[in-house]
Amino acid sequence: MSETTAPVTIGFDIGGTNLRAAAVTESGQIVGRLQVQSQGTADSMEDAVVSMTDQLMEQHDVRGMGIAVAGFLDEHREKVRFAPHLPWRDAPLRSRLAARLPIPVSLEHDANSAAIGEAAFGAGREKRTWVLMSIGTGIGAALMHEGEIYRGAFGTAPELGHLPVVPGGRPCPCGKRGCLERYCSGTALAATAQEIAVAEGAPEQLWTGESVIEAARAGNCIGERAIAEFAEWFAVGLSMVVDMFDPELVVIGGGVAKNHDLFLVDGVDKARSLVVGAGHRPFPTVLPAQLGADAGMIGAAEVAWRQLRETQQ
Repeated sequence: MSETTAPVTIGFDIGGTNLRAAAVTESGQIVGRLQVQSQGTADSMEDAVVSMTDQLMEQHDVRGMGIAVAGFLDEHREKVRFAPHLPWRDAPLRSRLAARLPIPVSLEHDANSAAIGEAAFGAGREKRTWVLMSIGTGIGAALMHEGEIYRGAFGTAPELGHLPVVPGGRPCPCGKRGCLERYCSGTALAATAQEIAVAEGAPEQLWTGESVIEAARAGNCIGERAIAEFAEWFAVGLSMVVDMFDPELVVIGGGVAKNHDLFLVDGVDKARSLVVGAGHRPFPTVLPAQLGADAGMIGAAEVAWRQLRETQQ
């Protein structure tokens, strides 16, 4: 039945591009993982979660499951109210999945999950006030103070990615225009490269965030210019985080963060000049997520472990 003797919980990280799952021990070690592309409908997405859970349960001693979703949750973390890049709208996702699975199910925001993972096993250990910026298909953010996630009055804070930075700018799946994540994310990289290519009369091609990064590393001028513009917008977002929250640490997570060497140094240098009182105030440490792109899965699994520990008390 089990490939590992240690019990595990499953951590799901459900984003606009990929649906990933990991079997995680209580000490935060990943001992099994699966990944598929995110599905088109709510039903097919939930079917995929159940199928992946069944596969991992055949291989491991699974005690519970945590789901990290890139979307707005209600204050009780039962429903997905709205997800710009996912199909759920006012959906009681936790109870629907719990009804189909023989294990306890927990629900959490994806950036909060990543922050919980980093607080337990990564860069956020023993930090008092810090922020996680998760940069992938879009931008997620989490604020942690004294070991607790700050959620706001209704469970949706802080939504950094959907703060407008360009009036009347690029349309966003959230319904607004000019949101920060339309200029500083994996999808933004593709859009920027496309705009540059059209302006330069370059041969037509389908740009993706990954192809832009590959082009930049190969010395392609379109890729390099897109990355440079990304770094400028990253600096804007980082300076907003510093001005709003005055954290001691900012952790950069998400799929784009694994290429932090392309933008982090330039972005941080620029952000230092953009904050209020530049040059006359402490600036936080800025680090890539120690758990990398696995932070969300590990954090979701840790949420499940915490639920299990609470029920055993």
